Amino acid sequence: MSYSIIKKRGKVAALDEEIQGHSDFGNEEELSYHCGIAHTRWATHGEPSGVNSHPQRSDPKNEFVVVHNGIITNYKDIKKFLESKGFHFESETDTEVIPKLVKYFYDKTTKEGQELHFRELVEMTVQQLEGAFALAFKSAKFPGEIVATRRGSPLLIGIKSQSPLKKDRLPIVYSSDESQTVEPAVDNADDYHLMNGWSSVETNESGPIEYFFASDASAVIEHTNRVIYMEDDDVAAVVNGCLSIHRIKRGDASDESYFREVQTLQMELQQIMKGNFSSFMQKEIFEQPESVVNTMRGRVNFESGSVRLGGFMSHMDTIRRCRRILMIACGTSYHSALATRQLLEELTELPVVVELASDFLDRCTPIFRDDVCFFISQSGETADTLLALRYCKDRGALIVGITNTVGSSISRQSVCGCHINAGPEIGVASTKAYTSQFLALAMFALMMSEDRISMQEKRKGIIQAMNQLPELIKKVLQLDDQIQSLAHELYQQKSLLVMGRGFQFATCLEGALKIKELTYMHSEGILAGELKHGPLALVDKAMPVIMLVTRDAVFKKCMNALQQVTARQGRPIIICNEGDEEVKSHAFRTLEVPKTVDCLQGIVSVIPLQLLSFHIAVLRGYDVDCPRNLAKSVTVE
Repeated sequence: MSYSIIKKRGKVAALDEEIQGHSDFGNEEELSYHCGIAHTRWATHGEPSGVNSHPQRSDPKNEFVVVHNGIITNYKDIKKFLESKGFHFESETDTEVIPKLVKYFYDKTTKEGQELHFRELVEMTVQQLEGAFALAFKSAKFPGEIVATRRGSPLLIGIKSQSPLKKDRLPIVYSSDESQTVEPAVDNADDYHLMNGWSSVETNESGPIEYFFASDASAVIEHTNRVIYMEDDDVAAVVNGCLSIHRIKRGDASDESYFREVQTLQMELQQIMKGNFSSFMQKEIFEQPESVVNTMRGRVNFESGSVRLGGFMSHMDTIRRCRRILMIACGTSYHSALATRQLLEELTELPVVVELASDFLDRCTPIFRDDVCFFISQSGETADTLLALRYCKDRGALIVGITNTVGSSISRQSVCGCHINAGPEIGVASTKAYTSQFLALAMFALMMSEDRISMQEKRKGIIQAMNQLPELIKKVLQLDDQIQSLAHELYQQKSLLVMGRGFQFATCLEGALKIKELTYMHSEGILAGELKHGPLALVDKAMPVIMLVTRDAVFKKCMNALQQVTARQGRPIIICNEGDEEVKSHAFRTLEVPKTVDCLQGIVSVIPLQLLSFHIAVLRGYDVDCPRNLAKSVTVE
């Protein structure tokens, strides 16, 4: 049996055209085949090209093929070893060592007279790999089989059947040659028997059953909402239509689960459709009045002024006794932590440290048992954030997860936390997840201070402002035409500065990041207090400067910075509160946003920057949903 591999650089539509014109099979021919793998690759090793695309193969006969999400850090050593055994490499990727290593083990064991299962060959292979990976294997030597495994990169299994499943959990099968065995506590003898033999998904009635391996739930929701989330070092095998999950055990297995639960996705197909919008990003920007309501629903009682985040309730006493709070994240999630740091400090009177996960790991930051560490990630799979979580967990800190994805690695590995309920976010540049993360962290700050008498007036004002937030966001979205007009003036610029301070500094960083991500224009978020320490040298009449000057505790200081910009012939574009004539008198252009309480003003003020980056990208002819070189979930370091 032989396989065809069809690869194409570019979007999936380009691959579809390639398949339609492929000579190996006619488009009208019905293929009696039930097993295939595919992958959309974001280049890490090797430039984007056909030869570097996946699947990668073991040899010209395509005996073993693999698709891979992640990075193999020891690929150079493996490649050198395989080259010494006569293997020749076609691509520049780290992935190519994997199918060739499977082929090496297959040839070696066959020569020795051993007949191994496909799954056993995969187990032998992945134990030689270092780094992060989610892998799916196929082989001409094992027709009709797929084997998949993961370590450090997300992987789930979608299950679709005509009749209901007999059980909502699948026992793990342990390798017969495992040197360490643990006798688990199981519910009954049937479960014990299943765990020590071959176990698979079964339905109440006979009929077809389909399995989908994917790194994200949005990839399978059009087919099924029933999924199993794989854990690190799980090996899933589909043989003759039967799914089983095996385990590569590493170290002490005392805290392992001996089953994988079949879960139901709380996601609708219409949530990942564009509807009447031109792009997912535009849709998600305009969904924010609803997404912030969903973040607060059932958690904020506006009449009594109470806030209840169920995921925190049983751990609040521990959190209140902590030495300090650390918030660790990357990218937009980092900005949401920065945006709420001051509020947390004010309401808890605890030290609050905000860290970029990569830098946190590089420094081997000291962590103590009485620290509370927040890990913030839209996907719940961000590689650096996950590594930081494990680092803190090993040192005994309390682990808190803030994610938008139920069943994600961060949500499963956290002791407590909060699901932000923003709904699926498809656009690579995060918009509604940012405002919902911001709001969720503000709600946590309110919970922390509910028993502090001196904070009650402040808390009351914040909760009232939260109630008004959806209407304020709707009002800001009405500026879309005005922002589009401003985009026409800016889209040919090569650089853009975004400046503010206080609660608005994080808004500047987030706005600048959106402009960079989508427009490929250089953009920098600047703390207005640092203006004279370097950035002022950039200001002249040719440099666009966006300034956030809202009525808060640092308003006068922001006005000083504004006057320094205008004194250097700068032409500031100012985001200010409605009707603020004093600020408008200094502006080249203004965008007026509704006023709200200072700690939530950033939610209102960031939306014009989201819209501006969107419109500039459209005018430049770029794909706003898929910016070049960027992926939605950053699952590699």
